[in-house]
Amino acid sequence: MEKQALNKTAADIQMVVFDIDGVFTDGRIWINHQGEETKSFHVRDGHGVRMLIHYGVQVAVLSGRESKAVNARMQELGVTDVLQGHIDKRSAFTELVNSKNLAPKQVAFVGDDIIDVPAMQLAGLSVAVADAHEWVKSHADHITQESGGHGAVREVCELILDSKGLLTKALNYNVTS
Repeated sequence: MEKQALNKTAADIQMVVFDIDGVFTDGRIWINHQGEETKSFHVRDGHGVRMLIHYGVQVAVLSGRESKAVNARMQELGVTDVLQGHIDKRSAFTELVNSKNLAPKQVAFVGDDIIDVPAMQLAGLSVAVADAHEWVKSHADHITQESGGHGAVREVCELILDSKGLLTKALNYNVTS
């Protein structure tokens, strides 16, 4: 999608739905000797999410897996729509959008792997992270410069805020992450 069309589409976004593994994280899963899972989240991505929420853009996560670490991090960021264990992302995305009384064109979806494509196809703005599977990239309206777990979430947050004319204000506002 060309920059002008991208900005016009992004300006209409009222909610951003992010996958977790490979988008908020680098896709690696750490399991300790007791079988407990841990994840690594980038603090700048968290700040981006807080900026979106602060400026009235809803944020949700939609993951095929379930993780206590995701619950903890999203609670910390103020994300209340945390949908985990949804292999059928098309149905979960549709239910979420309908529950918020939004049209799919008002929602962006950010993903990295083939399980994300059905939701991406419904979204008004589909985004793939830089290190997404090539087939996923071929279905995206936009591909981030940053990889999953390394600033891709923040990049999407800033894209949405910039398209709404709010980025400079957001960057100058002291929000903690």
